[in-house]
Amino acid sequence: MQKRILITGAAGFLGSHLCDRFVKEGMHVIGMDNLITGDLKNIEHLFKLKNFEFYHHDVTKFVFVPGDLHYILHFASPASPIDYLKIPIQTLKVSSLGTHNVLGLARVKKARVLVASTSEVYGDPVVHPQTEEYWGNVNPVGPRGCYDEAKRFMEALTMAYNNAHGLETRIIRIFNTYGPRMRLNDGRVLPAFIGQALRGEDLTMFGDGSQTRSFCYVDDLVEGIYRLLMSDYIYPVNIGNPDEITIKEFGEEILKLTGANQKLISKPLPKDDPKQRRPDISKAREILGWEPKVKRAEGLKITYEYFKSLTQDELFKTEHRQFS
Repeated sequence: MQKRILITGAAGFLGSHLCDRFVKEGMHVIGMDNLITGDLKNIEHLFKLKNFEFYHHDVTKFVFVPGDLHYILHFASPASPIDYLKIPIQTLKVSSLGTHNVLGLARVKKARVLVASTSEVYGDPVVHPQTEEYWGNVNPVGPRGCYDEAKRFMEALTMAYNNAHGLETRIIRIFNTYGPRMRLNDGRVLPAFIGQALRGEDLTMFGDGSQTRSFCYVDDLVEGIYRLLMSDYIYPVNIGNPDEITIKEFGEEILKLTGANQKLISKPLPKDDPKQRRPDISKAREILGWEPKVKRAEGLKITYEYFKSLTQDELFKTEHRQFS
């Protein structure tokens, strides 16, 4: 019997790549997105397929999918600072009400559900690298609290359904990920740097650029998600690339990659911006047999080619999205 999987946030960067993967795995994929931050162009190539269907729906409202459902991937959420600072209430709702609806659906359908958490649950960490046992250093009333605490609540609610109802649940903590289909103006450092380079602008870093990030190519992340979904492990697992780099060094890599003549300029560091970010992936290696394969130089080249293929209108447009 063909397995059926629901993927929320299907028209987003990660969601669309997950749709591709599970279509290739031979499953019937049901994509769901309210298109607040997602874009149908990310999945329009799938519309002609018999084993793909799309629901334009907001998961914070009651969720119903007819027929059998074997798996659910809950990836519906704003994931960039530009979005969740603009729509903090919706960000909180999708990881609370939305997660509650998805877990309820999973319970009715007896489906296994994987929820997308984030390295942001660690906040501005005082433990480095970050292990799954670290509880984090999060400001619940700061500007990033709407995202950080929403994801922390999502993890708690998911574990409660596992403990109280025996629901098959999985939790992934995603570290910085990049690749084709990222939104150019979503506020994250990689598309911001590449977009500025392509537009002939100086590259804007915040602070002195000494803060660190660890970038994982999207294909590696999708493989980690697949392995976690198919595993028997119910507790959070870090999936990311432990190859750490400072923002300044990363900006210099982008300038070299693009051949741009611009320079790096500094702006004030945003409140509660994490000073360092690097996953400890010991659990992923041990439990899933997973580790990233794509080197940053290789992944950046693919991503740069994607951004270079954008039209001038796409390259220079400013985000104008309607939020309710």
